[in-house]
Amino acid sequence: MLLTVFALIAGAGTALSPCVLPVLPAVLSAGLTGGRRRPLGVATGLTLSFTFATVVLVYVIDALGLPDDFTRTMAIVVLAVFGVVLLMPPVSARLEAYASRLVGGPRHVGGEGFGSGLVLGASLGFVYAPCAGPILAGVITASASQPFTLEKLVVALAYGVGSGVVVFAILLGGRRLVDRLAPIRGRLTYALGALMLAVAALMFADLDIEFESWLADNAPAAIVNPTKEIEEAGVVEDDLATLRGGKGRAEGGGEEAEAGRRLPVLGTAPDFVDTGRWFNSAPLSIPGLRGKVVLIDFWTYTCINCLRELPHTEALYERYRSDGLVVVGVHTPEFPFERIASNVERGIEANDLTFPVVQDNDYGTWSAYGNQFWPAIYLIDATGQVRYVHFGEGAYETTERAVRSLLAEAGSARLGRETRLRAESASPGVTTPESYLGALRADRFVNGPLFTGTRDYRVPSGPLPPDHLAFGGSWRIGPDGATAVDRASLKLDFGARRVFLVLGSPGRTRRLQVELDGRPISAADAGEDVRGGRATISEQRLYRLVDLPEVGRHTLTLRFAPAISGYAFTFG
Repeated sequence: MLLTVFALIAGAGTALSPCVLPVLPAVLSAGLTGGRRRPLGVATGLTLSFTFATVVLVYVIDALGLPDDFTRTMAIVVLAVFGVVLLMPPVSARLEAYASRLVGGPRHVGGEGFGSGLVLGASLGFVYAPCAGPILAGVITASASQPFTLEKLVVALAYGVGSGVVVFAILLGGRRLVDRLAPIRGRLTYALGALMLAVAALMFADLDIEFESWLADNAPAAIVNPTKEIEEAGVVEDDLATLRGGKGRAEGGGEEAEAGRRLPVLGTAPDFVDTGRWFNSAPLSIPGLRGKVVLIDFWTYTCINCLRELPHTEALYERYRSDGLVVVGVHTPEFPFERIASNVERGIEANDLTFPVVQDNDYGTWSAYGNQFWPAIYLIDATGQVRYVHFGEGAYETTERAVRSLLAEAGSARLGRETRLRAESASPGVTTPESYLGALRADRFVNGPLFTGTRDYRVPSGPLPPDHLAFGGSWRIGPDGATAVDRASLKLDFGARRVFLVLGSPGRTRRLQVELDGRPISAADAGEDVRGGRATISEQRLYRLVDLPEVGRHTLTLRFAPAISGYAFTFG
């Protein structure tokens, strides 16, 4: 409830932010002409379509396989059509009368304008882009990766209503001004029609997005997002964590395992919820595993942290399965293609996993455990209680001690020696954080904030700031990744020893050219997926591009063949 109230306030505040300036002329043009109820129609249509675009449309576009910029293109077409209609008064009156009848309005004098305003407002809602703060960003991110819920819809609707109320107030004020200009109303209608056409042309050229990017980079934070402090309040952050799938469970049991003490009871283990396909096993359940010690490992097959951790989990399974240990890998996808069962199966085979794995595409088990990390380990004792929780890589010896402790409690007296496994680990001194290429989570791009759609980018001359990225050439940016279109390149300044990038090439294999510090990468510095300065990209997975002798500061340049998609960099 509280998050809904904050969303309402945030929506009203960001409706006054400069990021809405590119679409404001179209809003005014739509609402200042026509019947007296058109402003209400515009505000209502904008609110409803903005809410739909924020929450529901993500699932519709994904299900229908439509391009990411489909709704933007349709909105531009509608704006252009209405601009032309305003320049033709007889057509405008006829259309308004039809729209009013369509929504049940009065059937006289061309209608009251609500119906046509509703249609126009609905089209504007698809391109209305306030400077997104944490609340809106949280809803969008959750919608992109998790199932639809009523709570997400309510929060997004509250945000839209807040914006819609402010837009309606602006339109009413403008309407009063227009009423005073009654003698020139005809010329004003022509002017607003021309203005709407101009806005559609500017949006077709993506100039509105460039303007928004410039504002986000150069305008003061207090102007770009006037409700930032409200949205970043602790209570809001807690509610957003719940919206994304539950407030995170804390780690526990590590200190006791290290000291050889009895592990704490951290709560009753939830069952596997809303699961998909099972691999390496028939379906399992937590109640059905009573009497066994269960290790649950949340992972996903393109996560380098998971890939470095999985050999240790497999070693535990092989070493202690005869003593009563059951391991279940819960594969919760980060990217849409990780939902495909055949991709998961290839990931299981590539990592030589023999323990049971279950798909968690709907985030049911993830949410039941309140999990927020890949990888994450949950140890459950023979009575069904969670006794140990660890997030991320490392602490392998501690985890094994916790396993041995619970097996001993369950009655396994002779456990023998601990495992001895040498596997790849993260290098100390890495400074570059995980870096996403999709619009939802992109950060540190010198091109400015990224928006979905196809556009050209320019790589700035000179060195990049530390840990920054730059697109070059033509790219189609989606919510989760970016696809090369023409002469596409990607430049990265990094501080690490190893560089990994999730890539995919639909339909057939394609080549990716890899350069390090301005030259084709040498065999000595190349990752295992690079041969002769090039990587062959096929299935969607994690590709190993750079493997240096030690951690250092370098510049990586990648040149993409058209249709190769990239998703996220990780480092080691």
